[in-house]
Amino acid sequence: MRTVAAHPALDTPPDHKLRADMAACFRWTVKLNWHEGVANHFSARTEGRKFLMNPDKMHFARIRASDLIEYDAEDAATMERDDAPDHTAWGLHGAIHRHTDHKVALHLHTKYATALASLGDSSLPPIDQNSAQFYNRVAVDEDYGGLAFEEEGERVCKLLEDPKTRVLVMGNHGVLAVGPTPAAAFDTLYHFERACETYLTALATGQALRVLSAQIAEKTAQEAAGEKTRDGTPASEKHLSELRLLLDAEGSDYAD
Repeated sequence: MRTVAAHPALDTPPDHKLRADMAACFRWTVKLNWHEGVANHFSARTEGRKFLMNPDKMHFARIRASDLIEYDAEDAATMERDDAPDHTAWGLHGAIHRHTDHKVALHLHTKYATALASLGDSSLPPIDQNSAQFYNRVAVDEDYGGLAFEEEGERVCKLLEDPKTRVLVMGNHGVLAVGPTPAAAFDTLYHFERACETYLTALATGQALRVLSAQIAEKTAQEAAGEKTRDGTPASEKHLSELRLLLDAEGSDYAD
């Protein structure tokens, strides 16, 4: 008989769903082979300028909801804590939650998005439905300056000022997806990686690309942004909900 995951206890922390959603994103990142050793970080704002982030050098495959650590982006003494984050994590994510209003930031070095970030032209043309979702919604950093310590993080934040921006292609580095919820940011990351795979595969044929018009690309981007299920649930939330159900069916401890 299939075991149904128990509902959280009454004394479950109020941010448990946020933590569990984030933990599910970490676990699925491993399943998709997007992780990079014990590097890369995801963060999600809780209140004010405080945010949750994965512990330093903890493998994504082991991260549970209770493992996420809350930091204050405005606390100058953060790196003196016993549970201080990796310097690059603090440099990038601390800056994002200090200077922008983005709720969730997911940074990875995925295969195809990083390949795009390594090209002389790192823009993503609208050649299919997935890539059209990101039309005029991607920023490109062309001034990589080394590991994302505080100075680099502060610089990168300026590229996220446009509220339409969903993805930052970090030239010579990787990719960063932002969103109002873990589900939205993860869904963005998922479809952007798929779009990059399609684009690079098309380039490899050596044939001319069939690029959508600006009008159709923008129309598609707006339609994708408003996609919902029959009950009005955003498609991104349904996506993560289904991924969590799959983890639950495996008996995963991600939500602990």
